[in-house]
Amino acid sequence: MPERESASPQHDPDARLGELFENLPAPNPQLPAVDDTRPAPGSRRAAREAAAAARAADGGAPAAPDGRSADASAHPPTGPATRVVDAHRASAAEDLTAAASPAPDGAASVAPSGIPLAAASDGSAGPASSEAVSAAGRPAGGALEDLFRAEPEHDSPRPPKKKRRTGCLVALIVVLALLGGVAAAGVWVMNTYGDKISEIMGWGEPKDWEPGLATGEAMVTIRDGDTGKPVSQALYEAGVTKTEDVFYDYLVEENIAVTFYPGVYRLQRKMTAAAALEALENPDNKLENTVAVPEGGTISSILPVISESLGFTAEELAAAVQNPAAYGVAAQSLEGWLFPAVYTFDPGVTAPDVVRRMVDRTRESLASAGVPDADAERILTIASIIQREGRTADFDKVSRVIQNRLDIDMKLQMDSTAQYGYGSLHEGVVSSSAEALADPNPWNTYVHTGLPVTPIASPTDAAIKAAMHPADGPWLYFVTVNLATGETVFSTTYEEHQAAIKQWDAWCKANPDGGCSK
Repeated sequence: MPERESASPQHDPDARLGELFENLPAPNPQLPAVDDTRPAPGSRRAAREAAAAARAADGGAPAAPDGRSADASAHPPTGPATRVVDAHRASAAEDLTAAASPAPDGAASVAPSGIPLAAASDGSAGPASSEAVSAAGRPAGGALEDLFRAEPEHDSPRPPKKKRRTGCLVALIVVLALLGGVAAAGVWVMNTYGDKISEIMGWGEPKDWEPGLATGEAMVTIRDGDTGKPVSQALYEAGVTKTEDVFYDYLVEENIAVTFYPGVYRLQRKMTAAAALEALENPDNKLENTVAVPEGGTISSILPVISESLGFTAEELAAAVQNPAAYGVAAQSLEGWLFPAVYTFDPGVTAPDVVRRMVDRTRESLASAGVPDADAERILTIASIIQREGRTADFDKVSRVIQNRLDIDMKLQMDSTAQYGYGSLHEGVVSSSAEALADPNPWNTYVHTGLPVTPIASPTDAAIKAAMHPADGPWLYFVTVNLATGETVFSTTYEEHQAAIKQWDAWCKANPDGGCSK
């Protein structure tokens, strides 16, 4: 076999590639086919086509006989695709025309897509504008969120949650009522127990003075047998301590046992309780042969003080005051002539010397107020009533009431005079007993018109000055309506006075231990 024929055939790439392309079918140019089926009623496609037809009907570009716009008719496309699209548009137009026919009984016409058709000006029904809404309140043709909405198109709106709002209002009212009740209870507790609470919690004004405030001079009298309680009261009345119980409380809290010796002690005002105790225990502060005669005191209350302080017996002092004329006093008694002050005497002083010193001090006060000697007893009597009946700030008004009543021969009706004559002036109460008011003794101004037969107490400089110079005013009545503050109401008519008495009665009922009566 020749070599050429016996050799394996050689591979020709170009020949094989040519055969491949020769076997391919002939090209057939085609445009993408358009879906010629009718859109489903209510679908987005039907809505778009209905909207396009509606725009054309509202004055947009006139549709060509085959359903295309005028611009499309002027430049018709060529090729198979044109026929397919035209056929689809024609089909859609036929559907729209059929749906636009009047509905029976005048019902509103609806396009196949569910879009309501608006009536045209010529009476024919046309598709609603693109702003028309469906029965469910959504724009015609639907919106993008409709694709994701699970609820039906015609769901009804949720009713307002009235019950929740009502419940919140009721809860608010309940909370406010509770808060109001708590506030009211707090006010009641503070009004009733405020002082105790403040004391326990350490609130409010301190009961003791701060260290370093001590100033001036104060005389404190300690009587035989006095213990912590009366000494604490005496310190407060002399202006030494801030409150009447702070000294006694200090002794109790510190568990201090102390013996108080009678006498007069020179201290300072505004001392702390601890400083006051230290001063009382210092013998240098005890004044020898010193006596303190109290304001508004009587002979029966003053003589024991002199006896305790100076060491005289009761019989010695009683004899010393027996004869007023021995001291130049033209009166039946020395009542009102023992001036209230602190006196210091030399060693070896006698009881008459002590009495004379006090009478002379009274004459100095009368002269300072401009009282004539002949009128001394009358002024001292008025001043003694003023001293027992009023507080210093009201002395001149009390004096005016006394003078106004004397001018019209009206009974003074001063409780202090009835108490003095009955022997109950120092019982520690303001109100008079029925027995004291009715007792016919010569000092009782409820029974007798005019002044008592003698003074009823030892008046101060301020009381003597007020007796000599009363205030101007028409008052005929006065009553102290608050013993704690000394508040006094002055009245011109009896009706006004009765109203003030009701205030006094109310205070006494609210303060049964305030000193109104026993």
